[in-house]
Amino acid sequence: VQLQASGGGLVQAGGSQRLSCAASESTFRNYVVGWLRQAPGKEREFVAGISRSGAITEYGDSVKGRFTISRDNAKNTVILQMNSLKPEDTAIYSCAVRRSESGTPSRVPGEYAAWGQGTQVTVSS
Repeated sequence: VQLQASGGGLVQAGGSQRLSCAASESTFRNYVVGWLRQAPGKEREFVAGISRSGAITEYGDSVKGRFTISRDNAKNTVILQMNSLKPEDTAIYSCAVRRSESGTPSRVPGEYAAWGQGTQVTVSS
């Protein structure tokens, strides 16, 4: 499955932004999907993940309570709604699918594969 992230841009601290992850095929619904980010000079970080049906979600500690992940399997899309953005949220955001057959999201970045091209999010102070 091929993934494409979009929706990034420049936003002021305290603002909101909505990222989309679009898949190339309907088998997308069979995968757990994660959003991960990487800032310059830092390791890739887990942001949020969602189960196949959307019933189970998981968030990184730094975004919990501010970000919301959701999916629309009919549209082969996963959304990341980001609120109360902070300068430290600045990074390239990518979506990916979980490698294993597990039906639940993982907080481990290495569990994800099939990265699509990421989208840059820049939060100004």
